[in-house]
Amino acid sequence: MTRKRLLTGLLTTLSVVLTGLASVADESKPNIVVILADDFGVGDIQAHYPENKIATPYLDQLVRQGMSFTDAHSPSAVCSPTRYGLLTGRYCWRTRMQEWVIASYEPPLIAADCPTLPGFLKDHGYHTSIIGKWHLGWDWEGPQKPTMAPLARNSQKKIKWDFEKRIGGGPVDRGFDDYFGVVLPNMPPFCWIENDRVTVQPTDQYKYDSAQGTVMPRGFEGEPMAPGWEFDQILPEITRRAVSQIHDRAKQKEPFFLFFSMTSPHEPIVPSENFKGKSGIAPIADFVMETDWSAGQVIQAIDDAGIADNTIVIFTADNGHSHYTGWPELIAAGHMPSGPFRGHKGDVWEGGHRVPFVVRWPDHVAANVSNSHMVCLTDMFATFADVVDAALPDGAAVDSYSFLSTATSTNAANETSELRKGMVNHSNFGEFAYRKGSWKLVYKLGEKNLNLSRGKPTIAELYDLNNDIAEAENLSDQHPETVRRMTRELRKLISNGASRYGQIGANDCDVQFETTQKLRWAPSAQ
Repeated sequence: MTRKRLLTGLLTTLSVVLTGLASVADESKPNIVVILADDFGVGDIQAHYPENKIATPYLDQLVRQGMSFTDAHSPSAVCSPTRYGLLTGRYCWRTRMQEWVIASYEPPLIAADCPTLPGFLKDHGYHTSIIGKWHLGWDWEGPQKPTMAPLARNSQKKIKWDFEKRIGGGPVDRGFDDYFGVVLPNMPPFCWIENDRVTVQPTDQYKYDSAQGTVMPRGFEGEPMAPGWEFDQILPEITRRAVSQIHDRAKQKEPFFLFFSMTSPHEPIVPSENFKGKSGIAPIADFVMETDWSAGQVIQAIDDAGIADNTIVIFTADNGHSHYTGWPELIAAGHMPSGPFRGHKGDVWEGGHRVPFVVRWPDHVAANVSNSHMVCLTDMFATFADVVDAALPDGAAVDSYSFLSTATSTNAANETSELRKGMVNHSNFGEFAYRKGSWKLVYKLGEKNLNLSRGKPTIAELYDLNNDIAEAENLSDQHPETVRRMTRELRKLISNGASRYGQIGANDCDVQFETTQKLRWAPSAQ
């Protein structure tokens, strides 16, 4: 063999080895499936609270297969800001949105230059998909640009919009490769959106009919709706799409990230035919059961596709259980949607933002165990960066801490300096809560409602969650120095524009917690 042929052979062999190593490296990146239920309470998985009354067999099985974080929280007690936090790793109150959610036809909440989790994963070889609810705003086309209404809610619903044109600023412009879903189930236009287009033009008008379900969107009567639109078919359709997506992506070489952003058990409460009356309690309980079924189909698809061992599954929720969709019926039946915690969706109290959080990753995360480490949904960004062994970009995920080490440790109480020790939660009314260890400092409205409180001082209350999980005893008078210390910490955390170690950022507006904000969308920072 000549030297030239020998060299050529060695180079060919080296190329094959390197290609093989690259292939192994690609395969080492796990698929990631995040299932986010909508208005699903911390007490709604029966395996976590066996005395509760709604059967959740699919999620019970996930609990047996994975790790349950018992101190897990959404950053906000309502949906749009929580979704913002999950996808950006940044607290939403750092944006101009200081209360409530995205109203009808409002513009994108995620800025075009803001790093996102799907964009980050795409840069590291992932195919990224979202199926279900978006509710983070779009650049709708019409006679005027969508605006951030300072106070009025849904004030743009009567403006004529052109649904035949491309809708910018949505999922495919914020890091996702593809999207299928709805704005949200109770807000117009009532139609499917695929990627950045309406699939069937909403040429009909919605007609309110209370017999269709519980808490139907009466305020949007007359708004655009696709012909033949059926509210009870939203969840079954997005479930079918998610199952199909998993089977399709399992055949591809590249890893995938699927964000299954569920529309249930958020209102309207419309269980499909197979679930009507199934709970024997109330339609909301039936809808929780259908939510359990839907999540179960997605998890089963992962197993059936043969990719379970290389797929991280996380089930969680965007906030606590809603109090206006059948709460009294649940309580009367002995079902406690918030478990032992105070409050519900929208609240600054634990029931507003403490959520179920179950992680399954065979051979990496221990099965059928609980973990008391503090977790916030903003932490997914930093955690998945750890999973793919990649550094976070500068200025990205400024309020995100990785929980990978504690999730994969044989010691569930594992603590390192990089794990989350504190957290900020935000209410529907813009109230702040600051956790540090077992202490929780709440700055609640100064008056009986939001409008009366605007521009007025908030009221500081202090709770010790280790000894008072129900937040029944305000200890601010007994521990004034703790209140002062935590208030200083919260001021600094806000002014720094970031809370992750070593990060300095900037807020989009002047953020206040010691007085109640005057406007829903605050003016931009100067």
